[in-house]
Amino acid sequence: MSPFLANLRKKIGGDLLMLPSVSGFVFDDEGRLLLARHGDVGLWAAPGGGVDPDERPEDAVVRELHEELGVDIEVRGLIGVYGGPEFRTRYPNGHEVAYVIAAYGCALAPGSAAPTPDEVEINDFRWVSEQELPGLSTTAWTPGVAPLAFAWWREHAR
Repeated sequence: MSPFLANLRKKIGGDLLMLPSVSGFVFDDEGRLLLARHGDVGLWAAPGGGVDPDERPEDAVVRELHEELGVDIEVRGLIGVYGGPEFRTRYPNGHEVAYVIAAYGCALAPGSAAPTPDEVEINDFRWVSEQELPGLSTTAWTPGVAPLAFAWWREHAR
């Protein structure tokens, strides 16, 4: 949890917060998507996290993927910005959050290390095809956004 968010939580406890966030939809050359299993909820989703005060969302997605998986990425474009009831989460500690997520299409930067989970927020990763995705236990928002991300990749693949 960022110091900014920790300070807010001291004041409001676990009450609902609406937070800006980012997700990096990282695709490999075969069109497979990098998914991360989030340790706090045990569900699969594109990696990402909160945007800090005064941070640009594009910089936040680069930072978050480096912190969580140790990878360097290139942001290739904005897939879209999403929110709604399926983006609301209650964490095991009782904190409730409604996210508005800027989803970015990304690729690993040349020379990037292989993904390595930080074992704090992320405890596993895998590369998945669009056909494999429905067989995974994902966050509530992933089934709505991932097909849009795969369509984005097909349109923008180099």
